[in-house]
Amino acid sequence: MSDPAAEAAAVWGLPAPVLVRTGMNSLYTAGDDVVLRVGQPSFPPDAEIAWMDLMRRSGIRVPRMVRGPLARDGVVVFALERIHPSGDVDWAQVGEVVERVHGLEVALPFCGDFPHWQIDALFDSVQDLVDPTAAAGLRAALARWHGWRERAALDRVVCHGDIHPGNVMPTDDGPVLIDWDLRCLAPAGWDHAALMTWTERWGGVTGLYESFAAGYGTSFRGDWMAEAFAELRLVVATLMRIRLGRSDPAAAAEAEGRLRFWRGDPDAPLWRAM
Repeated sequence: MSDPAAEAAAVWGLPAPVLVRTGMNSLYTAGDDVVLRVGQPSFPPDAEIAWMDLMRRSGIRVPRMVRGPLARDGVVVFALERIHPSGDVDWAQVGEVVERVHGLEVALPFCGDFPHWQIDALFDSVQDLVDPTAAAGLRAALARWHGWRERAALDRVVCHGDIHPGNVMPTDDGPVLIDWDLRCLAPAGWDHAALMTWTERWGGVTGLYESFAAGYGTSFRGDWMAEAFAELRLVVATLMRIRLGRSDPAAAAEAEGRLRFWRGDPDAPLWRAM
């Protein structure tokens, strides 16, 4: 299907979709009240519906599904309520929500089994595009956290899998967590890791992680596993941007900025989510 968002909008009688962002999923607005999420989900559509129901029963705010799913050739479109942000994210409240998620008991995949976390294979696929100095920096990071996969398998909780500002919507009733495609079983630090470097590498507000940790009830700074995830997420984000850069000039330019960090350049730019 050449334009799944447009087809779904036509089937459901929604306004013409407008692209908002593209990542693991593409998100479109379809009028004032609906967002279309288009992608190849990690879970079957019926599991997505059951998950959203479980979150609501557990008191965890998630978008309500209003149409769908519509599946064509491996691509699935969901129509979700459009959340209109109100105010700023209260990161302490987000920490409280994530602590509640970690207390659930659900069978989910192991975090280390995601394709993009097969880091050695990912590195091999782009090594021709990485200069020796940057490659040395990346390999040093991998060496620092050798054995992370085996250690991560020993202590696992239910995780959202991708907690960062792009996946949290502030509302008058509290934060809404979106994009649960990477939910998994992992050490609790998995859900802390992205925020632990968000201020320094992505330009997040000062104290963002500290607020989150206060709401969660524990800071994972200094925790071996969380620190491993924090740096390895940066490795994975760099390698994936390099790979996309083979066909996308904007991604290639962003990848070059990220490689400056791994070369040890003190003037390396902040990274940009794309």
